[in-house]
Amino acid sequence: MRIGLGGPPGKDELSEFEALARSAGADVLRVVTGTRRAPDPRLFIGSGKADEISGLVAETGADLVLFDHQLSPSQERNLEALLKCRVLDRTGLILDIFAQRARSFEGQLQVELAQLKHLATRLVRGWTHLERQKGGIGLRGPGETQLETDRRLLATRIKTLNARLDKVVTQRETTRRERKRAEIPTVALVGYTNAGKSTLFNRLTASDAYVADQLFATLDTTLRRMHVAGAGNIVLSDTVGFIRDLPHDLIAAFRATLAEAADADLLLHVVDASADNRDEQIEAVDALLAEIGAKDVPQIRVLNKCDLTTLPAGVERDPCGNISSVRVSAASGAGLPELRAALAERFPLSPVPETENRDAPECCG
Repeated sequence: MRIGLGGPPGKDELSEFEALARSAGADVLRVVTGTRRAPDPRLFIGSGKADEISGLVAETGADLVLFDHQLSPSQERNLEALLKCRVLDRTGLILDIFAQRARSFEGQLQVELAQLKHLATRLVRGWTHLERQKGGIGLRGPGETQLETDRRLLATRIKTLNARLDKVVTQRETTRRERKRAEIPTVALVGYTNAGKSTLFNRLTASDAYVADQLFATLDTTLRRMHVAGAGNIVLSDTVGFIRDLPHDLIAAFRATLAEAADADLLLHVVDASADNRDEQIEAVDALLAEIGAKDVPQIRVLNKCDLTTLPAGVERDPCGNISSVRVSAASGAGLPELRAALAERFPLSPVPETENRDAPECCG
């Protein structure tokens, strides 16, 4: 279900939503769209559209209705009561995908924390037989309700997970400080999900990180040391892919992982050059980079999948002569020598003396 607020939903948004649903393992039976000036406070959608979806649920036998929006807990409950099936919003869908894909112990902790924080807002009085405190002779006592029990257990588990992740943050910070002392440059691959980061990572480092043509194929950050002629050793990190409207609970939970991007010496912003909405994807990534404190980290844009476009492999420079973007194909290897040369230019082994830069443009200083 996708509602366009103030206008019809975009084709790219619908395609991405279907890809998310399939990535979670859902069979897409129907895609329902609509337009509203503003969300309905009770159902998010109008009563007429809700009746339409209810009819489709009965017709297809669907047991799950997905919304490409963030629903409030009350809207989710009202829709489930009306549609007589489970309802999941965009945040819940992305959390489910992350839960399936997390492989490392750290990644599983991060996803579980985000899920529990999301679940904490959804706890309702669903156990009416335990809502009232016990009373009467021999039955007086604290009488904790099921709702209160669940909230207490959730709070305890969240506290435990935060403590464990704090240790992970400390360990990562120690590792980063050691790299800084060794003066080894760190380069982080960032970009929209399914832009080809892991394929590029494997090409540059001769690794075998998992690659698949699906959203969020990999979640766990992988670091590899690579040697670049003219630059020496560089640590390259492959981070989780970004997406528009990424749940804030996930951003908070993955703070240790995303810190690799914020603390990097350079970001390689991988862009799917063949995507029709690549400009919107670039904006979404830049917005998330700003949110995690990586807005001011130097960046080179890597236009990947140029073999699927009319763009030839090569380098683009800004008015100051600095490399601003590199066109590559991670699948075929085209443009990778130029990308390595760009890294060597950014991290030269022998810095150019200041006297040789006297006539350089002011913006290059």
